[in-house]
Amino acid sequence: MVQIGYTMMTEQAGPRDLVADVVAAEKAGFDFSVTSDHYFPWLVSQGHAPYAWSVLGAAAQATCRIPLMTYVTCPTTRYHPAVVAQKAATVQLLAEGRFRLGLGSGESLNEHVVGAGWPAAHVRLEMLEEAVQIIRALFDGGYVNHHGTHFDVENAKLWDLPEQRVPIGVAVSGERSCALAGRLADLVIATEPKSELLSGFDRHGGSGKPRVGQVPVCYDPDRDAAIARAHDQFRWSLGGWKVNSELPGPSAFDQATRFVGTDDIADAVPCGSDVDAFVEAVRPYQEAGFTEIALVQIGGGHQRPFIDWARSTLLPALREL
Repeated sequence: MVQIGYTMMTEQAGPRDLVADVVAAEKAGFDFSVTSDHYFPWLVSQGHAPYAWSVLGAAAQATCRIPLMTYVTCPTTRYHPAVVAQKAATVQLLAEGRFRLGLGSGESLNEHVVGAGWPAAHVRLEMLEEAVQIIRALFDGGYVNHHGTHFDVENAKLWDLPEQRVPIGVAVSGERSCALAGRLADLVIATEPKSELLSGFDRHGGSGKPRVGQVPVCYDPDRDAAIARAHDQFRWSLGGWKVNSELPGPSAFDQATRFVGTDDIADAVPCGSDVDAFVEAVRPYQEAGFTEIALVQIGGGHQRPFIDWARSTLLPALREL
């Protein structure tokens, strides 16, 4: 059976609301949760970007069952990989074994803030691979010294390591990232229902490991209101990863999506309260071979109605996939 997750979307809600919402999602019966890790929202209308790791620490204490996961953290620019390893180990201790570290090559939107520039895509993958190797070495325990192409680590050691090692997930979008994930990751992450991404992961050593996807949805009893909200806050998602990873800020996303209409977003995102439409949006991921699918309810102030509806209607329907 496919597991259904809940997304704490830090771009659309403040930290206290995010924690309260994941508590409600746990009570509603969601199987796991994921958390975005941004410095900026994609669009000004989303309006938020709290520090994801503080939110995770609070969520770890406020919940007792639901697994937590970054979806995803970039460990190469805004954060040094040695610091990411320390944060992940600490959250795993707070969550008592419920945390997974999702990693990716990042977006200019968030990483530009430290003024280090934004490398070409192939360089970002090199940096990600080196970062994962450093994080894994620190998870092994003991002192780590590393002098690589992109990172230096001087005599680093994690003094508080959890008994249950933090599983590492890597986000994939093509053959090179699939090879990286297959070699170094404990699970694979993707935002498109492409079976070739999973088969690429398997070819490089990922066979039998979890595979996690994500689907945006916009529940509202008023379908027109749902479409308008999805267009206002989530039209950026139609740009595709190759474009979205390069844009430097919300104004750029606004300009890049100025010709995206409400019909376009209604075709791409299930909007309203027709449970069959939501199930059909999830089905391609299940058919592609994803074992876990996280839902993103669009609109920070519209989480509780969605969670209530998911508990009574959506989750039972998705359990039948």
